Formats: sequence, structure tokens, C-alpha cells
Amino acid sequence: MSSFLHPLVRLFHRTNLVSRILIGLVLGIALAWLAPQAALQVSLLGELFVLALKAVAPVLVLVLVVSSLSAHQYGQPSHIKPVLLMYLVSTFCAAALAVVASFLFPTSLELDIGPAEGNPPGSITEVLHDLLVNIFIGPVQALNTSNYIAILAWAVALGLLLRHAAPATRTMLQDVSKAFTGVVQGVIALAPIGIFGLVASTLAASGFDALLDYARLLAVMIGCMLIVTFVINPLIAYVKLRRNPYPLLMIILRESAVTAFFTRSSAANIPVNLRLCERLGLDKDIYSITIPLGATINMAGAAITISVMALATTHTLGIPVDLPTALLLCVVSSLAAAGVSGVAGGSLLLIPMATSLFGIDAEIAMQVVAVGFVIGVVQDSFETALNSHTDVVFTAAVSYANQIAEVQRETAPGAAGQTD
Repeated sequence: MSSFLHPLVRLFHRTNLVSRILIGLVLGIALAWLAPQAALQVSLLGELFVLALKAVAPVLVLVLVVSSLSAHQYGQPSHIKPVLLMYLVSTFCAAALAVVASFLFPTSLELDIGPAEGNPPGSITEVLHDLLVNIFIGPVQALNTSNYIAILAWAVALGLLLRHAAPATRTMLQDVSKAFTGVVQGVIALAPIGIFGLVASTLAASGFDALLDYARLLAVMIGCMLIVTFVINPLIAYVKLRRNPYPLLMIILRESAVTAFFTRSSAANIPVNLRLCERLGLDKDIYSITIPLGATINMAGAAITISVMALATTHTLGIPVDLPTALLLCVVSSLAAAGVSGVAGGSLLLIPMATSLFGIDAEIAMQVVAVGFVIGVVQDSFETALNSHTDVVFTAAVSYANQIAEVQRETAPGAAGQTD
């Protein structure tokens, strides 16, 4: 047995992480196709992988932000605002694109299934209210419930105050940060096994037969998400970076979007994105804040889902939608998406709030939510992949733009003369 395992272990260490994940993906599909019952039994592997990511992410975010801010010197810019602006622009553009696509390719729904469970918010005011209330949560409860808004609030407050701490304290925080980063690297190394379990069990349990009835609806959603991924977001990144963003985008898609696609959780993908930012050589003062914050508020995929599902409902019921109402839907979808927590299926319960703009009954709206859960195997995977990898794209664009500007200042003729 050992003679058989040793070559496999050596092969495992020789291949990179992406190759291992692809192998796990292929094996998972094969197992679900050839032995569905056996595929259901390996679901524990996927569940443990996602649970491990979710377990380490809250503490990692707290420690990274505190250590980064505590080491931040007065007068040194953090450049977080440009990233937040890019998040906002991308989400609104995604919502607007979804509205345009829904008008160009109207879709109908079969609303003959039972209503889904859940308690959707009644208005955008309620969503924003809940978002603000979540900030004022105790640190222990915030960590226990993975409330990233509250975690960030506590981390920022502690980090700013600890800038006045003794040097030994700040050094200790840096060491703790490195230790948690090491734990995350160990968890991510198990990604191929986790992806294998997730893919095999998901395909065996759900399959794709139920998705065929909603192929047109899925095509509109996924088409919008792909356009945002390969056109809108690179354009936004180019405006800041002034360089071809596609080589960077391909790296990020390969190393961030793949894991996000299968974990279907922006929160679970935070450790993956943080590790990727470190490997890309980005500014830690930027990514230690923008990555966990983006997992909470940067939800272009959710804005697309909400808009497409809401307009599909109006088309099904024959409700006319004028331009001002469509623009209002873009705003509502963008703001509501920012209030969606980074968990699987989080955007679906915001659909009734969007459909309420058109006077649609809540019972009908919840049937639309049920349709969303039917197609959620594919829809939520694409949505999360878009949401999560975009955090790294915009963070990298700002960080690299700052590095380029710094090099240009140092090599400018005036700077050289001052040095002489």
C-alpha cells in the first residue's frame, strides 16, 4: 500500500493547486455520473472544507485588519476609497445590464410550485436598517455568527487605537497574523479534496434535469454575469490601472473564482482571496480591509439575480415596466445586494422586496424565490464566483496603480535631481 501511495503523494506535491482542483473537479463529476449513491456519501468532504474556511475566516479577518491598521503610520495613505467606489460602480452597472437584458430577452416563469420558506425584508429601508444594526454587535457574538460588518467595525476601532501601543505589542500582532495565515494555507491546500466532495454530492443530489425548464432564465443571468466579468469589470479596472487588465483577470479567475464557484460562499472564499492578494504582492493595508468588506458589500452577481428575477415575474404576470421604474429597480437592487451576507443563496430572499416595486403579491413573490432555489445550483455558483473574484480584481487594480505611480515619482527627473 505504501508503495502505491508514495507516487501519489509525490505527484500531489509536484502539481500546483489549480491543477489539483481541476483533478478533484473531474473526479467528482465522474463519481456523480458513474455512482450517484457513492457520490452522496462523500458530501462530508465538501462540508468539512467549507466549514473549515468559514471557521478560520472571521478570526483571520479580525487579526489581519487589526495588525495592518496598528502598523499603519500616520500620514500614510490606505487607498481604500477608490476600491469602494469601484465596488459601487460595478454593482450598479451589473443591475443596469440585467435590466437591459431582461427587456431584450424577456423570460417567463412557471409559478406552480409551492412557496419557499423564509422571511424576506419588506423594503430597502429595512435592509439598510438591518445592515446598520449589524454593526453594533459585540465582538464575541460577531465572531460567533460571522457578522463581517461588525467584525470589521471592531477590527478598525482596535487597529486604530493599537497604533499607540508599544512596539512589542504590534510585533506580536504581526506574528499572530502570520500564524493564522499559515493555518489558512493549510486549509486551502485541502481544496482539491473539498471540491471533489462538493461537486460529486451536488451533482448526485440535484443533477441538471430540473434546470432545463429554466434554461432561458439561466442564460440571461449567466450571460449578464459573464459580461460583467469579461467586459465591465476589466473596463473599470483599466480606468484605474491604465494597463491591460486581462492577464491579471485570468490569474484571479483561475485561483479565486474556481473555489468560489464550488463553495458558493463569498465569506468562505475570504481566506482564498487574502492568500491570493499576498501572492500577487498587493498592499496589505488595502487588501486586509477591502477583501472582507467586499465579501459583504460587493455583490454585482446578487444585483443581477434580483433584477432578472423581478423583471421575469413582471413579464410572467403581464405587468408593464416603464423606464423610471426600471431605473429605480437598478438602485434598489444595488443597495439591497450590498446588504446580502456572503452566504449561499443570500440574494434570493431579496426578490420579494424588488417585486414589491410593481405591486406583486408576496405569496407570488415567494414562489419566484422557490424557482430561484431550483436553479440555485448553477445561478448561485456563478453569482458567488463573480462577487468574490471581483474583490481581488479591484483591489489589485488600485494596489498596482499605486505601485506604478510610486515608481514614476521616484524615477521622475525632478526626483532624481533632488536625490543628487
